[in-house]
Formats: sequence, structure tokens, C-alpha cells
Amino acid sequence: MIEFHLKTEYIQLTQLLKITGMSETGGHAKFIVEDGEVKVNGQPESRKRAKLKKGDKVEVFDQVIIIV
Repeated sequence: MIEFHLKTEYIQLTQLLKITGMSETGGHAKFIVEDGEVKVNGQPESRKRAKLKKGDKVEVFDQVIIIV
């Protein structure tokens, strides 16, 4: 599990994937989302620019990212 400390109001999903090392580039992050590999709060997420806020839980591959 990864805890990501949010310092702004929100972060876009692809940015989070890049910052946490789940993707190598922004383009790679977009492919991960398009391929249906991401769940937010237990639901499949297809919006690349979904705005994530504190308390959200992101699952990608076998990793969990908690936004705090």
C-alpha cells in the first residue's frame, strides 16, 4: 500500500499514476486507464483526468494507493 500525501485540492488520475511510479510516462498512464486496469473506491475508472481527493483509494495492478 502506498500513501500519497495530497497538498492541493485534488490530483488527476494520470498524474497520480506517474508520481507514484505506477506508470513510466503520462502516455503510459493513459493506456493503463484505457485498458481498465484502474479502480477508484472499488469502481472501475475510465476517466484519465478523474479528480482524486483526500480519502480516495486507487487500485492499479496489485497495488493500492490511498490519498491522504
